[in-house]
Amino acid sequence: MTNLTLYYTPGTCAQAVRIGLEEAGAPYDLVRVDFAAAQQRTPEYLAVNPKGRVPALVTPHGTLTETPALLAYVAQSFPEARLAPTDAHGFARMQEFHSYLASTVHIAHAHRPRASRWADEPDAIAAIQRKVPQNMTECFHLIESHYLPGADQGPWVMGEQYTVADGYLFTIGTWLKSDGVDIASFPKVFAHTQRMLERPAVQRALA
Repeated sequence: MTNLTLYYTPGTCAQAVRIGLEEAGAPYDLVRVDFAAAQQRTPEYLAVNPKGRVPALVTPHGTLTETPALLAYVAQSFPEARLAPTDAHGFARMQEFHSYLASTVHIAHAHRPRASRWADEPDAIAAIQRKVPQNMTECFHLIESHYLPGADQGPWVMGEQYTVADGYLFTIGTWLKSDGVDIASFPKVFAHTQRMLERPAVQRALA
């Protein structure tokens, strides 16, 4: 019997939470939400997450949504896994990065597959979608130059310490190809992705 249940869909940011749970060694149940069948809009799922999106994490204290919140919860619930900085400034820096991924990068990506959220006319939707490669490139230039440390500072987002931020960056980085952006244009991001693929927890989460 586990007391955590992750509602997730492959290829979404819920993958970052699954990676975090695997890295933490957390016991959890996994429930797949089938977007193709519009399962996220069913009364059963809306009772879990009224937003009709993933991820959602059912915990003993109630259900949590939004990837940054879930990653912080996993890291703080399993402190022995050392998946987040323990000092206030370091934790805030990690949350700053998570907020940027959630509020800016994810939205820039969503304008391609979810353009109808922002426009109704076909020409407007097409114009929105044409901007996605440019916007995602700009986002990842910032990540490459500002958020990823140099090789002398450590291999991970937070430097020497691997954290839940690494699974989040890895997950969003996998969207670049479909957005028309070559991840190899960002050497530090590309190297980070290769390191992530070597981690057993990531391999389990992707399996």
